[in-house]
Amino acid sequence: MRTEWINQAGPVGAGEASPASIAVSRRSFMKVSGVVGGGLLLGFFVPGANKLANAQALKAVYAPNAFLRIAPDNTITVAVNRLEFGQGVNTSLPMLIAEELDCDWTKVRSELAPAADVFKDPVFGMQMTGGSGTIAHSYTQYREIGATARAMLIAAAAEQWQVKPAQCSTAKGVVIGPGGKKANYGALADAAMKQPMPEKVALKDPKSFRIIGKPTPRIDARAKSTGEQVFGIDASVPGMKVAVVARPPVFGGKVGKFDASKALAVKGVLAVLEVPTDRGGSGVVVIADGYWPAKTGRDALVIEWNTSAVEKISSDKQLIAYKELAQKPGTVALKADIGKLATAPKKITADYEFPYLAHAPMEPLNCIVDLKADRCTVWAGTQFQTVDQGAIARTAGMKVEQVTLNTMMAGGGFGRRAVPSSDFIVEAVQVAKAWKTAGKTSPIKVIWSREDDIKGGYYRPATVHRAEIGLDEKGDIVAWNHTIVSQSIMMGTPFEAFAVKDGVDSTMTEGMGVPYGLPMNLSVHNVTANVPVLWWRSVGSTHTGFVMETLIDEAAQMAGADPVAYRKKLIGDKHPRHLAALDLAVAKSGYGKTKLPAGQAFGVAIHESFNSVVAYVVVASMADGKPKLHSVTAGVHCNLAVNPLTIEAQVQGAILMGLGTTLAGAAVTLKDGVVEQNNFNDYVVARMSDMPKVAVHIVASGDAPTGMGEPGLPPLAPAFANALAKLSGKRLRKLPFDLA
Repeated sequence: MRTEWINQAGPVGAGEASPASIAVSRRSFMKVSGVVGGGLLLGFFVPGANKLANAQALKAVYAPNAFLRIAPDNTITVAVNRLEFGQGVNTSLPMLIAEELDCDWTKVRSELAPAADVFKDPVFGMQMTGGSGTIAHSYTQYREIGATARAMLIAAAAEQWQVKPAQCSTAKGVVIGPGGKKANYGALADAAMKQPMPEKVALKDPKSFRIIGKPTPRIDARAKSTGEQVFGIDASVPGMKVAVVARPPVFGGKVGKFDASKALAVKGVLAVLEVPTDRGGSGVVVIADGYWPAKTGRDALVIEWNTSAVEKISSDKQLIAYKELAQKPGTVALKADIGKLATAPKKITADYEFPYLAHAPMEPLNCIVDLKADRCTVWAGTQFQTVDQGAIARTAGMKVEQVTLNTMMAGGGFGRRAVPSSDFIVEAVQVAKAWKTAGKTSPIKVIWSREDDIKGGYYRPATVHRAEIGLDEKGDIVAWNHTIVSQSIMMGTPFEAFAVKDGVDSTMTEGMGVPYGLPMNLSVHNVTANVPVLWWRSVGSTHTGFVMETLIDEAAQMAGADPVAYRKKLIGDKHPRHLAALDLAVAKSGYGKTKLPAGQAFGVAIHESFNSVVAYVVVASMADGKPKLHSVTAGVHCNLAVNPLTIEAQVQGAILMGLGTTLAGAAVTLKDGVVEQNNFNDYVVARMSDMPKVAVHIVASGDAPTGMGEPGLPPLAPAFANALAKLSGKRLRKLPFDLA
């Protein structure tokens, strides 16, 4: 593990503990030490734009709230108001500013912003990364910042030259005036900062873009490929000690008693303390001079756990209960007349099973806490800066403005770093409090092992679907009765009011029915269980996409129709983006025109999530009873592609992750409340050797971009399953695949 020292003072930033409205003048400037230091600095936003409301009302709100710094050498540094954890926002967001700023792209840099009100997402009203919302929400926001900065630089130059701003233009970081006058941005930055901020700025016509829409290598590519990039797990601060926590084997369990003598005998171990853990439990932390003595000390602990007061889930029993519940109608999510189901000449009855899934990012969770008497400074790779900053303040017994939360580069997350309970952040602060109570003042870094990460909870929920579909003689669907059984990831969280309506968690049902216009009667059962659950890349679409696209494919087969033609007939003319994505994938794949080798088959699936549509045409085979995915051709409709290279990378990564959900062993299971998996030896993820040949094609569009971090995952497993069904004649109803 490489270590990098970080300035202990850290960037300064303050934020609210909850997404409340903030009254700040659009004309006000905000100087943030640590993030910026001199030069032109912009930070502004529209008051009242950050209240959580219904999604339709929020879509129209674009509240600029980011920073840029122009240094004397003409270097442009953009503060990214998100977490960069592999999705490419450290490049895509600066591209938006650079386009409107009209600067030299080779001079652009980026840095992750700390938690602060000014960095809140203009739609969600909180600083966060998730829901594939970065580009979709900040497209106008970041462009306005760039355009505003450009206008202020022109105004500063015009004032110096005693000419009108209209007589000036810009090109690659230089203001050009009458008579060949020139001044680079770096020389004008201080003067520009004193200019009044324009109330309105004109944004470029997309036809004139020279940066947006062009394949652009990532700013952080070199640092990551050479090992120079500092991730949270690499970071250190002076005097820091390392902590490893022994957590209860059953969620919410508590320490009965423990013997620390063997742990304290390990060289480098400094203390062994009991600490509160997530879900009302408690654990034992070993604090040492480094990770290895801390982990060795933890392994030497003798702990008797008290789990008598908590529920102990076993996956086999849970599945039986879910299947029984799926036979009964639940809370209505979609209402439709299914009277024709009983008399339909053709029927499909299908039960689907989906296990708990761990996020399993390459970088396990970690957090540095420096707890002082009147201030708490934290370094963490978090997707939920606003939520976590508030949780830190509550746990430390401080005001939010006393908390500095520095955003660190993270090695993946897929939702695990966006936890409403702030579990790993709160735990780290509890460790720091225990350390302080023991009379110590040095910063503490809590590091999770891979085993901690796999067994540590907050999984994609285990889910069961039951579908009963009636088709007429022509193969048209005349009735569809559907039931979903799962834990809700929104109920009981601060997001319940936003995502739960009439007892239905919208994340559980998203993706059902669309775009096919089906006569679907849909109900849900919200089950409670002592297993912490959370969103997982593409959220509900991880299971709804599989169910929908395999059932539509099966209906096409029953109707004796081509699966592409059948889908297009159902879609009709109401969803042109779906048709465009599907047509592009089909055309580029050779589907319907290319004769595949013996033993291979095409599979098709299309799914919309986070307002983007992805269609896949795959080629697969079976050898010795084992499935093989040979190629994937993607048709993507995400409106304007800000950086096509990022979109391509997102789709490639989503394909591999989606493929992983099909592999034997890709499941988290529990026995008597204890998670049975420990590491990648028994929790399977896809490897590079599993990766098929991938071709990504993007539908051309000038409309405002939609999200791409998650939409590439849902269609992969059903497309693969549909190809295998052609080869084997067996419809797959489970993830991971059950080919027995």
